[in-house]
Amino acid sequence: MLVSSRSLRLVPLIIPFVVLALFTGRPASSRPLAPDRDYVHVAGTMGIDPTTGELAAGVAGQVRQAMKNIGVVLHAEGTDFSRVLSVNVFLSDTRHFSEMNEVYRSFFPSDPPTRATVGVDLPLPGAFVQIALVAARPHVDRRVIKPAQLKSPELPYSWGILAGNTLFIAGATSRDPDTYEPVTGDVGTQTRRVFGNIGAVLNAADMDYGDLSSCTVFMDDSREFSEMNVAYREFAADDPPARATVRAGLMNPVFKVEIQCVAERGASRSVVVARGASRPTSPFSPAVRVGQRMYLAGMVGRGPEGIAKGDIEAQTRQTLANLGATLAAAEMGFGNVTAMHVFLLHIEHAAAVGSILDDLVGSGPSRTVMGAGLMGPDNLVEIMMLANETSH
Repeated sequence: MLVSSRSLRLVPLIIPFVVLALFTGRPASSRPLAPDRDYVHVAGTMGIDPTTGELAAGVAGQVRQAMKNIGVVLHAEGTDFSRVLSVNVFLSDTRHFSEMNEVYRSFFPSDPPTRATVGVDLPLPGAFVQIALVAARPHVDRRVIKPAQLKSPELPYSWGILAGNTLFIAGATSRDPDTYEPVTGDVGTQTRRVFGNIGAVLNAADMDYGDLSSCTVFMDDSREFSEMNVAYREFAADDPPARATVRAGLMNPVFKVEIQCVAERGASRSVVVARGASRPTSPFSPAVRVGQRMYLAGMVGRGPEGIAKGDIEAQTRQTLANLGATLAAAEMGFGNVTAMHVFLLHIEHAAAVGSILDDLVGSGPSRTVMGAGLMGPDNLVEIMMLANETSH
C-alpha cells in the first residue's frame, strides 16, 4: 500500500523536491528532472506543501501548489513558465477539469504551452492532480505555432510549440477546425479528424506526418483499439512514430480518442529495432531516433516465452529488458534516458515497480506514474521513454 502524504513530511530542502518523485513513497527515489542540454523534464508533480508534507486542500489548492513546486524547479534550472513547451495534466476525476483550468491559466497569461489532460488513477491517495511538463532552456528558441486552418483553442493551451527543430503538439481531439466544436462519430471518424488537425499544426511548422517521432494515444474505450489502428495507419504507414496507447478518461464524453505527439525535423531520422527483433505489425515503431534524441515506444512485459500473467515484477523486468535491448541497438543505455512515463493497470503496483526501476534504471530520469487501462488483456505495466545521447 502507498504511504499517506502525512508520512512523506520532509525537512525542507534548498529546492523542495518533495512531491516530484512520489512514485514509491520515497521522495528521494527519483529526481524531479533529468539533465538534457535543451530541455528541462519535470516529473509528475502533485500538490503537496513542501513545508508541511501535506496535500493542499481542494482541487484548486492542489493545482496551485503543484504549479508552485514546479516553478521552484524551473527557476533553479534558469528557466520559467514562459519557457514551458508541453504539459500533461492528470486528473483523478474528470469533473475537476473546469476548476483545474481556472487556476492553471493564471500561470500562463499568454502564449501557453501545448497540453493534454486526461483522467487516470494517481499514486497518492487524496491527490486530485498530477502535472508533468517539458520546458526549454534559455538558449532554445520557442515559437508558438498558430495554424491558419485551425480556430484558436478556447482553453489555455496552444496547438503547437516549436523549440529548435522539435515540435510539441497539443493533445488533439475530434474538433471542427473552423468552429472548435466537437466532431462526433465512431472512433475511426474521430481519429481521422484528429490527424487532420495534427496535420494542420505540422504544416504550419513546415513539417509533415513523416516528421512525427512519438505519439501517445488516449482512448476512452480500449475495445475500439483495432478500429482506431485502422484509421491511425492511414497517417503513419511508413516508418511510423513510436507510440503508447492507453485507456484514460477524456474531458468531453463525446470524444473517443485524444492524441498527443512530438515531431522533429532531421535528415538523420531512423527507426530503431532491437537486434534480432522484427518490426511490430501495429502502426508504430519500437523507437525513432532523430540526431542525438531517441523516442522509445511504450513497451510491455512480453518476452520470448510470452507474458507472465499476474506477475507485476516479472512483467516490469521484461519490459525494461525490451527497452534496454532497443536502447542498446542505438548504442545507448538507461544512463541516456531523460524521461519516462509509467502506465500501470493497477496503481497499487507503483511501489513494487518503483523499486525495480530504482535498481535497474536508477534515479536519473524524470519519472511520471499513473494508473491507466492497457491494450493487452494480460498487460500490467507499460513504460515509454525518451533518451538522449548526451545524457549520462
